[in-house]
Amino acid sequence: MRGKRTKRAFALDIPGVRVFKTSQQQKDVDGRSKSSHAGETPNSSMSLFAKPSTYDERSARLAGIGLMLLSIFMFSFGDALGKFLVATYSVGQLLWLRACAALLLLLPIIWRQRAEFMRLERPWLQLLRVTLSTLEVAAFFIATVYLPLADVITYYLAAPIFVTALSGLVLGERVGWRRWSAILIGFVGVLIALRPSAQTVSWPAMIALGGSFSFALLMLITRSLRATPDIVLASSQFAGTFLLGAVMSPFGWVTPSPGSLGLFAAAGIISVCALLCVNRSLKLAPASVVVPYQYSMIVWAVIFGFVVWGDVPSPATIVGAAIIIGAGLYIFLREQKLGREETVVNPPA
Repeated sequence: MRGKRTKRAFALDIPGVRVFKTSQQQKDVDGRSKSSHAGETPNSSMSLFAKPSTYDERSARLAGIGLMLLSIFMFSFGDALGKFLVATYSVGQLLWLRACAALLLLLPIIWRQRAEFMRLERPWLQLLRVTLSTLEVAAFFIATVYLPLADVITYYLAAPIFVTALSGLVLGERVGWRRWSAILIGFVGVLIALRPSAQTVSWPAMIALGGSFSFALLMLITRSLRATPDIVLASSQFAGTFLLGAVMSPFGWVTPSPGSLGLFAAAGIISVCALLCVNRSLKLAPASVVVPYQYSMIVWAVIFGFVVWGDVPSPATIVGAAIIIGAGLYIFLREQKLGREETVVNPPA
């Protein structure tokens, strides 16, 4: 690129949070990992995330887009599967059994990189991060018990807007007038989708908005924990939902049938597979190319909601979602142009 250093984002997609790391940050983390694991070959841990050198740029971008679209379909399918299960079983059971399957699948990687768990940076901040993540995932699935899937996804799409607003107000980061304008427009979209009045504002909608706000706080904390290895970020958040589910599931426990156990396991496996796809996607193509496709989640939410439950989104939800997506995309692309090391988030999976 003739004298310019380009930034390529590395991603971690986990239930309730997707964390994008710039290439320089990832090099710093990799350097520490290599020094602490002398004798390991470069492909010995999380080798699925390695970028192949044989792709030309165009093929790599197309492959990255394809993997991003596949991952968003899997995350959306997992969300719909979770909503289907909580119609019969408690949210606690979903969190617990889903996390069991995901942790079992990640166990070989956790064992290989077990040393990383022994020297965590800022442990109390890590604990706060896991707590926020666990609460927002629980809030998401509690809201889906009472609201159409598309409505809940719409509220969660506002999380990147909350992140930018809080960055300016809480962290003192410089946010220009263009992004503040986009933030205000995004909040207008939230209000349109919420349709605030004494009759329409419900506690499930407030739970969804609270989960989205928790999501934003989670991302602010994640920005200060960039040196934490990906496997620690992923497995710790699965562990958080495992513990909360273990506490909640005895209340209203319904013994699952063998078929339902298979669905719970599928929900966990799907979330891990989608995680791998997004990480791979962000290593094949720049974030500015593939991240906008994540907003296709609202399309799948509408499709699954209509096919499975017969839900038809209201005009207010459609208009609000369009405004939120437009504002979120503008903020993301503006930060790309300014060269910021952004953190990009999505609804839980």
